[in-house]
Amino acid sequence: MKNKVCILSMDNLDGFFSYDDLLKEPFKQHGIDVETVSWRNSQCDWNQYDAVIVRSTWDYQDDCEEFLNVLEKIESSSATLMNSLQVIKWNISKTYLKELEDKQVPTVPTLWGRLFDINTLKSAQLEWPNQQLIIKPAVSANADDTFRLSQDSSTDALIQSLTEHFPPGREFMLQPFLNSIVEHGEYSLFYFGGSFSHAIKKCPANGDFRVQEEHGGEFFQVNPDNAVKDVAERALGCVDETLLYARIDVALLNDNTPAIIEMELIEPSLYFGVDKASAERFVKAYLSMIKR
Repeated sequence: MKNKVCILSMDNLDGFFSYDDLLKEPFKQHGIDVETVSWRNSQCDWNQYDAVIVRSTWDYQDDCEEFLNVLEKIESSSATLMNSLQVIKWNISKTYLKELEDKQVPTVPTLWGRLFDINTLKSAQLEWPNQQLIIKPAVSANADDTFRLSQDSSTDALIQSLTEHFPPGREFMLQPFLNSIVEHGEYSLFYFGGSFSHAIKKCPANGDFRVQEEHGGEFFQVNPDNAVKDVAERALGCVDETLLYARIDVALLNDNTPAIIEMELIEPSLYFGVDKASAERFVKAYLSMIKR
């Protein structure tokens, strides 16, 4: 072993909240050096690492094809890509939610499309009458191009704006807005090596609906109940390999039953700061997997 790990990041993390530096000390305690490298660094020799762990690559959605090309180069090197390229390709579009639904895992109801127009919006309004809606790209991160639509959203200006954000061919998803996210919050459950590590509840800032810290959201550690954990683990069970890390986002539907919002298996923030032992659990999961 080279005893060297690469944390895959981006050129500039200004404006973002990253906790991956908290991994350096527990890795060091196990004799492993950690380097942080931007995925856009075309000069990097991936063979120098035992593993490349995809972490804060939070601009990949702007250049998805090139991002996957870089991951393919890493996968073909002597380094182990974590999570695997197969998992990342499956998870990179939120259409994986269709597969979860087919396997009877509760998910937020969704209408999918590749051509946005006023008829698309009317169909969603008929599907979920008297409810606000959320529209976002199937490939997205950081709540980019995510919009909350009021019940009577059908003005010419709005339709024009959404048509520009979702041109023909860009797959999008329409969902009913879940009031529980504002009133109760959204859960994120973290699993390392397939085992539960910790969980948080995220709440949006007053007047907003986005829970990310970058948009003013707040979070705190929680112990989710068995119903929330069960849904998260049913989703996790749909992946046929052990994952170094997974973040499962769960919200309550209008009937208060938990449902999957997203499975974050590429570059989720793992909130090591809320649980002092979580970074060590991550490193132990890594050591267990790399020795197999």
